[in-house]
Amino acid sequence: MISSERLTRRSEPYVFAAIVLLSILIQVQSGQFFSGNNLVDLARSLIVPALFSIGCMMVIASGGIDVSFTAIASLAMYVTDRMLLASNYSGSVLLAYAISASLGLLMGALNGYLIGFLKLPTLVVTLGTSSLFTGLMFGAFSASASDVPPAIARHGKDILFTATNPQTQLTSNMPVQILILIGILILVFFLLRYTMLGRGIYAIGGDEAAAERAGFNVRWIKMFLYCFVGVLAGITGIARISMIAYADPSTMLGMELTVIAAVVLGGTRVTGGLGTLTGTILGVALMTILSNSLILIGVPTYWTRVFTGAVIIIGTGVTARQINVTRRRRALAQKTSA
Repeated sequence: MISSERLTRRSEPYVFAAIVLLSILIQVQSGQFFSGNNLVDLARSLIVPALFSIGCMMVIASGGIDVSFTAIASLAMYVTDRMLLASNYSGSVLLAYAISASLGLLMGALNGYLIGFLKLPTLVVTLGTSSLFTGLMFGAFSASASDVPPAIARHGKDILFTATNPQTQLTSNMPVQILILIGILILVFFLLRYTMLGRGIYAIGGDEAAAERAGFNVRWIKMFLYCFVGVLAGITGIARISMIAYADPSTMLGMELTVIAAVVLGGTRVTGGLGTLTGTILGVALMTILSNSLILIGVPTYWTRVFTGAVIIIGTGVTARQINVTRRRRALAQKTSA
C-alpha cells in the first residue's frame, strides 16, 4: 500500500486531476468531449507520442536526455518505405516493422556507443546524431513525401471498432496500432519492475558511480537502453505512416519537446532515478487533450506551446527543489546520528 504522504509527493494524482478537470471544462463548453468519436480521436492521436514517451522516460530515468528519437524514427521509416516501394513488396507488414526496427537499432547503437563507452554527454550526442540522421534523410536520400507500399496501406486500414457521434454522425476508427502501444507498455513495465536491467536503469539515474560499485554494468546497460529506444523509434515510424497513409519525412520531426514535456509532467525526474509509466502516459494524455481539444472551446492551439515550455521549466524547478530537500534531510539525519 502507498501511504497518503507518499501519494501526495507523486505527480500522477495531480496530473490525473488536471485531466479530469480539463475534460469536464471542455465538455461543459462544447458538449462534445465525451462523445465516442472524440475519445477515439484522442486515443488515435496519443499512440505515436506515447510510444516515443516510453523510450524517452527510460532515458530520462537513467539520467540522460535524448532528442534524436524522432530523427531515428523518420529516417528508419523513410528508408524502409523506399525499399519496399522499390521492390514492389506486397506481403506482410511485419517485414516493414522488422526493417525499420533494425535500422533504428543501428542508429540507437551509435548513440549507445558514444554515450555508454566513450562517456560523452547524452544531450550533445543526441543533438549531433539528430542533425546527422536528418541531414542524411534530406541530403543523401533527398527525402520527400511519398506513398506507402500496399502492406503498410492495408495495415493502416485495420481497425478494432468504429465510434459514432450521435449528434453530428461523425465517425472515428480505433486503429490496431493501439495494440502495439499496449504490448510495449506491458513489456517495458515488466522490464523496469521485475528485472535487474530495469533496476540498473534507475540506479544509473540515481547515482552512476554508486550503481557501478553495486555491480551494474553501466556501459552495457546504456548500450541496451539506446538500442531499445532506436528499435522503439523504428516501430513508431511505421505505425505513424500506416495511420496517416503516406510517408512524410518531416511528420514526426519537432515532437521531441512535447514528448519530453509530457514525461516531465508525468513525474519523471529530469536528473534521473525516478519515473513511472503510469505518470508518463498520464502526461501524454494531458498534452494530447491540450493540443487536440482546446479548439473545441475556442482556445488557439499555439497556447499549447506556451504550456509545453512552462511544463519543462516548472518540472525542472520542482526536481531541483526535491533534490535540495533530500540533501537537507540527509544532512540533518547525519548530524542527528552523529
